[in-house]
Order: sequence, then C-alpha cells, then structure tokens
Amino acid sequence: MEKIEKANAEALRRLLAGDPVLVDLVPAAEAIEGLGKHHILHAGPPISWERMCGPLRGAIMGIAVFEGWAKDLKDAAAKAEAGAFRFEPNHHYDTVGPMTGMTTQSQPVLVVENRAFGNRAYCAINEGLGKVMRFGGNDAEVLARLAWLRDTLGPALGCAIRETGGIPLKPIIARGLTMGDEMHQRNVACSSLLLRILAPSLARTSKDGEALARCLDFIGKNDQFFLNVAMTVGKALTDPAGGIEGSSLVTAMCRNGTDFGIRVSGTGDTWFTAPVEMPVGLYFPGYTANDANPDMGDSAIVETVGLGAFAMAAAPAVVGFIGAGRASGAARFTRSMGEITAGNNLEWTIPLLDGLGVPTGIDIRLVVETGIVPNINTGIAHRKPGMGQVGAGVVKAPMLCFTQALEAFAAKLGVVY
Repeated sequence: MEKIEKANAEALRRLLAGDPVLVDLVPAAEAIEGLGKHHILHAGPPISWERMCGPLRGAIMGIAVFEGWAKDLKDAAAKAEAGAFRFEPNHHYDTVGPMTGMTTQSQPVLVVENRAFGNRAYCAINEGLGKVMRFGGNDAEVLARLAWLRDTLGPALGCAIRETGGIPLKPIIARGLTMGDEMHQRNVACSSLLLRILAPSLARTSKDGEALARCLDFIGKNDQFFLNVAMTVGKALTDPAGGIEGSSLVTAMCRNGTDFGIRVSGTGDTWFTAPVEMPVGLYFPGYTANDANPDMGDSAIVETVGLGAFAMAAAPAVVGFIGAGRASGAARFTRSMGEITAGNNLEWTIPLLDGLGVPTGIDIRLVVETGIVPNINTGIAHRKPGMGQVGAGVVKAPMLCFTQALEAFAAKLGVVY
C-alpha cells in the first residue's frame, strides 16, 4: 500500500536523520521524570515478580539493598514478593539497560540528546566485566562497585562531559565500525575513542589525582564501556520514529529473560511478546548451556538501528561467538539482515562490504514474508540469581512477535495479510 510505503519512508528518514550527542551524566532521579523511591526499571517488556527469571530477581534483590530499601537479599526478595517495589520497563521512561537493565533513582545515567528532534534517552554506566548486576550479580563486591560508580566515577564523568559541551556520537560509531566494532559484542575501538575525548576534560575537572587515575583505569580496562552509550544512542534515534500511522518499522526490541517484546511505529506503545529464545554461543570454562538463562536485556536496541548483529560484517573478530566460522560468515549475517530492513545507513558503513551502509529499519512485513527473524548479539547470564555472566553468543528474535504485530498492524489499517 502507498500509505505504508510513505509512512515507512518517514520513519526511516527520522531514524537516519537523528543527531545523538552525549550531553550529561547525572543521578537517574534528576534525569528521569517520575522515577522515585521503591521504583525499579528493568529490561524488556512488562513483567511481574512471579514470572521473573533468576538473574532478573537477583539483580532486583541487589539493587533494593543498594538503594537502602531492604536490609539484605532475603529481605529484598520478601519485599519484592509482597509488592513493596514498583516494576516497570526502562522503555516506558525513555531509558534502556543491558541484560537485567536495573535503573533506580541514585544510579548515575548517561544523557544522550537527539538534537535533530529534541528528545533525550538515558542509560546507566557500564559496570565492567565479571560478576556484575546486569548479569544478576548481587554480592558485596557488586554493590561496592555500584557505590563507586555513584559516588566517584559518575560525578567525575558528568563534570567532564559538561566541560566538553557535548560529544557527537554518530562519528565515533562510524569510525568504530571501520576499526572492528559492531557495538554489541565488541566495543573496544569506540570505548577507546570516547576515552580519548574524555581524558583531557577528566584531567581538567578532577581535583583528586588518585581518583582520576582510578577512573581512567576503569574505563581503559572496560572493553564494553561504550555499549551503554551505543544503547542510549539507539533509544534516542528510535523514539522519534514511533507513532507514525501506517509505518510497519520496528522501534524497539528487548527481552527480560522470560519474554521477548517488540514495538512497531504504526501501533504506538503496544508490546507484542513471545517466549524468549535461548542464545547460542561460547561458554566460559566450567559452564555449559545447562547453566544458561534465556536471553535478556534492552541492548537489542542497537540491532534496531542497524548495529550489533546487523553490522556483523564490520566485526570479524566476533564470529567465534556466533558459530559463523570464518569472517565471511559475519558478512552473511549482515546481508541476511538486509533482507528484512527498509534501507541502509550511509553514515555507518562497512569496509568489508565495499562501504555498504548498515541495514536499518526492520520491517515486520519483510520478517513475516521472508521467514528471516532479526539476529541479536548478546551476553549469556547464569540462570540462577547472583551468579553473573557465563558466556556470550547470538540469539534469534521469536517469529511470533512479528506475526502478532503484523496482524494488529493490518487490523488497524483495515487490510488483510
């Protein structure tokens, strides 16, 4: 239909026209309107405590102790079961979070402004590798790290970012793609490029040399530091593309370890959900697929804007995690995703594919017609609370989300598919 094509052209235009700039880093309560005490934002579509998976429960218990809303993990679990906490998706508050996606009032959040459309998006700071809350970790070491992020790194980064006057992020991602990043599994280049920009401002605004050294060391050793920045970029770019009548392009993909959910531009804020799939990948020594939890996190927002698995051809170093074998397997991933998208982003190009722009704008019609579902690069969490990450790999979005969305989309337009 002509109406759909015009609507999709406008949605794609908005996705591509966005101008995401890192402008601040402040406590979540200051940035996110409506975020208050006992309010916990999580990854994925809406879910109740009763249906939450192990790592999501573990993270909620940990964050409740961290915020001072529970005296210990056992108390936190009892309070969660009794309904003492308010659970809502990050996406309902212009926010995203990796894996469990915990966002609460005292955590510092990145603030990315889309200067082309005036909207903002938010995401907490990446905690680093190992046992971390985003993978369900909740012991004393995890909570101490969160306290340091809140009390030291967060304020330092906020001052530095403000001192720069704002950091344009599209050029960093463009360069990172030429250096082997795809912005989901691999963020080595972009993390380094961002640190190179931030370091002088950190030095100029710091009053404590030892604290400065620790901040620089933490960012420098955290290869995934840029992941949370890329996710915030994805959210800032997709939100203006929502709510366009007649558009069949996806504006959000996310998962909470139980359900996978998508939103579509033409159906607004409605979630279409299905049971989430198990990731396939490599496991850390001592762990197997029997230890793994089904997939989780808001990080699929990067695939929604053409990064991650959609840009796999830019990151041949990642193919070992996805079972693609040779580097040419990564190119097949990108070309396959091009079968289900409305266009290409010519600002984010892939040298291995002769400068092809990353495939952008997932069309639910093409997903259903071709039978090709989006691939998503991902980490793998242990299924039990408190255990942390056990591997990394790739997962497929469930087709049921897209068939449900297409049926609702068609009914809204009065057409038959």
